[in-house]
Amino acid sequence: MLQTTPTPPVSARRILTASFVGTAIEFYDFYIYATAAALVIGPVFFPPGEPGVQLLSAFATFAIAFVARPIGAALFGHFGDRIGRKATLVASLMIMGVSTVLIGCLPTYATAGWLAPAALCTLRFGQGLGFGGEWGGAALLAVENAPPGKRAWYGIFPQLGAPVGFILANTCFLALSFGLSPESFQSWGWRLPFLASAALVGVGLYVRLKLTETPLFKAALAKAEPEKVPLATVVTQHTRATLLGTFAMVACYAVFYLSTVFALGYGTATLGYSRPAFLLFECVAVCFMALGIPLSGWAADRFGRRPVVMSGTLFTLGLGFLLGPMLGSGSWPLVLGFLCLGLFAMGWIFGPMGALLPELFPTRVRYTGASVTYNLAGILGASAAPYLAQSLVSLGGIAWVGAYLGIAAAISFIAVLLMPETARQAV
Repeated sequence: MLQTTPTPPVSARRILTASFVGTAIEFYDFYIYATAAALVIGPVFFPPGEPGVQLLSAFATFAIAFVARPIGAALFGHFGDRIGRKATLVASLMIMGVSTVLIGCLPTYATAGWLAPAALCTLRFGQGLGFGGEWGGAALLAVENAPPGKRAWYGIFPQLGAPVGFILANTCFLALSFGLSPESFQSWGWRLPFLASAALVGVGLYVRLKLTETPLFKAALAKAEPEKVPLATVVTQHTRATLLGTFAMVACYAVFYLSTVFALGYGTATLGYSRPAFLLFECVAVCFMALGIPLSGWAADRFGRRPVVMSGTLFTLGLGFLLGPMLGSGSWPLVLGFLCLGLFAMGWIFGPMGALLPELFPTRVRYTGASVTYNLAGILGASAAPYLAQSLVSLGGIAWVGAYLGIAAAISFIAVLLMPETARQAV
């Protein structure tokens, strides 16, 4: 269902740069909230009380964006499939950036009462809305310009935005942790990474405004009028692809957010690690994610999408058995080892998804289909993962979190097993 068109080298560099830079900025915006949720959102935006209750409240606000993401996917997908990829990508970046900067300007619960968490939830919804339209457009920008046999390789460039955005976000918080006292960090320091997003969004807009439409989208418009309601076409004519693509991504989301957001909260609140120490662990571990993405993208072009992703889900299933003994041990080599393994698994599964999910849908509804699928998976695999994991620890211990991860991996394995192989398909 996916055609490929050779692109001149200079144009290809510009396109892949725009795809990578935009997603790196959006992932940075998304991850600074995730990190702040584990460290500071609870005591700043909610009433004084038990730290565990405040952490659960912070994780609940974290989940709001995942509810908004499929809505953003449908909204931006509609316009991306009707008027083009470029304008939609610019709009999604602006909405995400404005929401992020405004979070850094919010009053606290101590000064504004319940208006503070209400405003926080509204802006978190805005973050999710913008993010929902970002990934699908960035993936299409890369994949719809890929030469024959290199769709998965081109598709890794928006995926690489994830570890780069994560490193940027955690580096900011790590620097603040070293440079500020805990009181200063909680009072005003946490706002700085949110405010810094304004400059990064400016860079992203500069790059993306220089883009042109993908050749596949132009060709589709030349053949026929665009779909009036792309979402309706996706739901009624591509139901199986949407469901399988959604469930295929669940393990990827689950292992990532358990290895980052949940692990950060658990490591600092339960295991007693300092904030800088655990953030440093996370920065080291995400390098393994960055390694896994290009390796699996190369392998997916050579061996096919299904065997690569299925091997990643089986590896993640094994990690479910290791989570309790390693992360729960408190020993820094075991804790760091689990984080590195978990994020490598995430990168290995995530890499081919930049090509696989778009390949499930025809050009006319590809923006909507890929975006909705990717973001529905976020609700199932990520939105409640930190909250559920924290609750499972309270109910039965850290081993239950490993069982949760294993179930997510099994669901994704079955979904990919039922998929067709898309690497060699012709249109």
